[in-house]
Amino acid sequence: MRDDEGAGTSGPDEALARRLKALACTAPLHDLDARKAKLDWADATVYQMAEIALHTIDQVTIAMDFDTGADHQQVVNRLLPFIAAQAPHRPATEHTRVARWVLDNLINVGTTDRGFRRVYGSVDGEGRYRRRAFDFKLLVELAAPDGEVYLRATDEAINVLVGALDTDVESAQIAAEVKLENLINRGRLADAKLAAEQARYRTVQYGETLRAKLEATRRDVRSVDWEREVPELLDAALTHIESRFRAETAILKNITASRDEATDPDRKRRAAELVDIVGDCVRRHTQLQSRLQAAGAVFRAEQDRQQFSGPPQRATIDVFGQLLVPTLGLPLADALRPASAFFHAGTGIGVPTVPSLSALVSLLLRPAPERDKVVGEVPDPELMPAEETDRYSDEQWRLADELLDLPEVPRRLSGLLAEARRSDPGVARLVALRALHAYGPEVGAAVRQGERRVLLAFDDGTALDDPEFGGADLLLQSAAVTSTDSSGSGGSAGGTGNPESEEVA
Repeated sequence: MRDDEGAGTSGPDEALARRLKALACTAPLHDLDARKAKLDWADATVYQMAEIALHTIDQVTIAMDFDTGADHQQVVNRLLPFIAAQAPHRPATEHTRVARWVLDNLINVGTTDRGFRRVYGSVDGEGRYRRRAFDFKLLVELAAPDGEVYLRATDEAINVLVGALDTDVESAQIAAEVKLENLINRGRLADAKLAAEQARYRTVQYGETLRAKLEATRRDVRSVDWEREVPELLDAALTHIESRFRAETAILKNITASRDEATDPDRKRRAAELVDIVGDCVRRHTQLQSRLQAAGAVFRAEQDRQQFSGPPQRATIDVFGQLLVPTLGLPLADALRPASAFFHAGTGIGVPTVPSLSALVSLLLRPAPERDKVVGEVPDPELMPAEETDRYSDEQWRLADELLDLPEVPRRLSGLLAEARRSDPGVARLVALRALHAYGPEVGAAVRQGERRVLLAFDDGTALDDPEFGGADLLLQSAAVTSTDSSGSGGSAGGTGNPESEEVA
């Protein structure tokens, strides 16, 4: 074996470490398919959870902006057509629940830091195998200045989409642009769409790099190298945007010409999709350029603010990390004292109801204070006149009573409506309303109110033929109401005469 070969096998393999990290980033997606059979609220074996997770990351990445991200409900709504295509016969509520379950697992809801950890191994420079922990996140929740919580995809999540990890952003973007231009020139629009989407992901990742630097600057300006690293990043990014503007403008011109000249509907549709994607890349580059130009002003403002703000007056205490976690690890006898001290200080001072016996005696022997007038003269309220609530006039009620007075022969509702409509259309509506109430009359209420007759309605199956109303053509008749008691007489000794039952004659 040659020396260089031996050195190559004993030295650290950075390419292997990158591939292991890339494999670790896909592990949460595979865990979704491994755990879907354990869901108790649905038979989720029909769903391809890893594909839904990739589609979720895709939708969040596309909806991301430099300052904001994707709305939770918006992401769920965009996932529903893709999930419904996998199980079209399942209810929409189940599709929504699957989308939320996948989204929560990508955020890793339920953990302390909402991150993932995978252990991988690598060989160091001395030839020893060492295990290392790789901590990463796929989707993170951030708060906007207006208080809304939105989603952003991390660099690891974007790398999962494009199939690489720790790739140089600038070289990957140039390679994607060259590949995209070659595919368009060769007419392979389906492959060109995939390349255009990968180029857009790289553009988003470039913006994420700058945003992370600015966020770190706002927290602590000393944590970012603004002397060499960030100026080089800004210069490289501006050069990148200038070259990308020229390339994307030329590509956009070629795609537009291909779309306008295409006669095949499928080819025209693919070209139109490419126009939208490349146009979105141009828009993102314009936004990134404005942020790059304002980065220097952000640094100077944060430098002045942090320099003159002074040291913090009081150190904050992490109750979870500095108190709860160490206390849970102690034995019960040792944990009792710090837990008692915390709860005594946290609950505050409890004032007793009776402080002492002397104070109670003094309180009881104290004379009652004289009560003053607590209110002055109560003004008379100005009452508005009551609104007229009766829809029908007294004349209409009188005409309806005459029509519905049917002591001997029952009549059809249709005939009563026609007769009432000849005198007044309002009387016809009142007759129909009273006929509806007569279908289930309250005989007891009629007796208590002193009524002697009650209107009864019966449905014999005949349909109502009327231009204004529909339903059954009821038979209407008036019946006399009599009351009886338990002894069978109309009253009892002493003149009480309380009725216990009612009869309709």
